[in-house]
Amino acid sequence: MTTSPIRNRHRCAYVCFRALLFVAFVSLAGCTHVPGAADAPGAAAPRNIIILFADGAAATQWELGRYASRYLRNAPFLATDVVMRDGALGVMSTAPADALVTDSAAAATAMSSGHKTDNDMVAMLPDGKPVQTFMEAAKASGKRIGLVSTAPVYDASPAAFSVHAKSRREYQTLVDQYLAFEPDVLLGGGRDFFLPKTQPGGKRSDGKDVIALFRDKGYEYVRDVSELRAARGARLLGLFAAEDIDYEIDRDASRQPSVADMAAAALNALAPRSPRGFVLFVENENTDNSGHRNDIAALIRELLAFDAAVKLALDFQRHHPDTLVIVAGDHETGGLSITNAFKDLKSLSGSNRFYASNAHIDRVLRIDVSLDKATKLIGRKPDAATLDRVIAEHFPGFALDADLREAILQQRPLERNFSYITQAALSRMVSRQTAIYWGTTGHTTQPALVGAAGPGAERFRGYMDNTEFATRLKSLLGPQRETATAPR
Repeated sequence: MTTSPIRNRHRCAYVCFRALLFVAFVSLAGCTHVPGAADAPGAAAPRNIIILFADGAAATQWELGRYASRYLRNAPFLATDVVMRDGALGVMSTAPADALVTDSAAAATAMSSGHKTDNDMVAMLPDGKPVQTFMEAAKASGKRIGLVSTAPVYDASPAAFSVHAKSRREYQTLVDQYLAFEPDVLLGGGRDFFLPKTQPGGKRSDGKDVIALFRDKGYEYVRDVSELRAARGARLLGLFAAEDIDYEIDRDASRQPSVADMAAAALNALAPRSPRGFVLFVENENTDNSGHRNDIAALIRELLAFDAAVKLALDFQRHHPDTLVIVAGDHETGGLSITNAFKDLKSLSGSNRFYASNAHIDRVLRIDVSLDKATKLIGRKPDAATLDRVIAEHFPGFALDADLREAILQQRPLERNFSYITQAALSRMVSRQTAIYWGTTGHTTQPALVGAAGPGAERFRGYMDNTEFATRLKSLLGPQRETATAPR
């Protein structure tokens, strides 16, 4: 369990959150893309590429991170205040082939391969044909490659940047492909599908111990923070949880690494041993998970944790200026809206309305567990006494309205687009008392933002489809022949 960030209250200015999207898009005015400029002969190409991926983050989340960093730490939010402001800024549409709203598999496939596909598919076209992923292209160009995620390493985003499957849920197949593909660094959660069912926590049905098979190929295997920090191998496999690594708000820092910890270990393994450079993909999946659960307290902490990884990348770039740093999300999760609300429903007058403010951020940060952990504490068949105790202990200053209380006790969904019954009701409690609202527990069509700093950054300016992100990214590797190996 972590404590709230230290608050610096001196000279903090209140920024109106209602203008979030407007601010993000108006900032594009100073960086209009000139057609053809990105592909001009002699345009700079980087030796190293670090892709920092905040799953589920769009303009509203980035601005929340910016505001929270300034208010809580009196420090810039590097993703926006350095990479997006001083580098190149682009806006990216996110639709898949078969719907208006994407999932992470289709979004990452487009951003990795340059091809649209259906939701649920990993680096394959709707007809089942595999397409070349960015990591396949990078490896073919002679670069070493690394994949880092707070999700299971076989999750949709890192998988679609590397391997192939008709469904993102073919976890065992995806792990087998990693073994064959041999990324130089593979760090995250997902130990379950590396181990057979005969071992504790294992879920593989074929009896294989894939961790042992990675070791046979010369990989150093690490399981916790101390082993990660001591790692010296050129090839590194780290699995720190059976499934997802815990949210920052819940994470045991002595046992599970942060996204910045894993990024640092990946750079230590890659940088000294990459004569032709490297590509490193670093994902915080918990920005997406907290959006799905409508968990504003967890999200704020995840954005700040992500920015620590951005700092690490920028520090590396300072010493290696031939490195391109890219910050991106793949879609927006949760329909986040920091706005205003009525104190109650007794009156619609302006005097009964309040606006989200610093005081409400302070209230949010007194919540000391994720909504997922709170839900586990409440239990699958909640009783009133347990529910009241969890609210009193972990949500100080919040009161649960009668309708939300009944929704939890009866396990009744709030609305058709809200999953995670207990989490959604707890979140609505927070919303009503802070004016920080969510529109869904799913994804939305809000465009994603892309920031880039370093050689080749200019290629990512302007409004682009997510498939264009891939073509611009692959162009940094030089001429490529598109090939893809069928799933093994």
